[in-house]
Amino acid sequence: MRSVFLLISFLLFQCIAGAQSNDLKKLISCMAGSYNSTAQHQQDTANYFDIRLQMIPIWKDRTDGYWLYVEQAVAGYQEKPYRQRVYHVQETFPGKFESAIYTLSDPLRFAGKPEAVEKLHPDSLTEKSGCAVQLIKKGNSFVGGTVGENCPSDRRGATYTTSEVVVKRKLLVSWDRGYNDKKEQVWGAEKGGYRFVKE
Repeated sequence: MRSVFLLISFLLFQCIAGAQSNDLKKLISCMAGSYNSTAQHQQDTANYFDIRLQMIPIWKDRTDGYWLYVEQAVAGYQEKPYRQRVYHVQETFPGKFESAIYTLSDPLRFAGKPEAVEKLHPDSLTEKSGCAVQLIKKGNSFVGGTVGENCPSDRRGATYTTSEVVVKRKLLVSWDRGYNDKKEQVWGAEKGGYRFVKE
């Protein structure tokens, strides 16, 4: 009986969520924008690069949550970002959110061109299964990360990757790490996440 009640509650919430909750709007407002890790790089050049991060809303007319085009590049090399993704952010239950991660085919053709991504359809993207970031609202912040060892990776000998995320109004902390099959970290920052300050 309890499972039936939970299912009905979830379905009712999904219907209501079409209007987009204030918490979801706040999360997107916090995420969208231009960021840099300049201050952190200047304080610890040995462990952190000066990174530029762009999170740009796209497909604003869609009603299935929010979509963001995301670029990350080393300062001075913005024309060749090392990471390009599309995030699909939804509220899955009151106060709980999911950012599904998608990749683009031949991504460099979209570097610095969010308007070109706008011309695509979500069906042309490839979801990174197991890599969605789960977030919960805590006070004025949204915190969370990936789940377990479900996000596969083959970068630098890794077999899986993890992400820990904190989203605030003017700050985004992201700690991405890759691990091998012995659970040894083989890439990513070792002292803590990158601190991206919104410009």
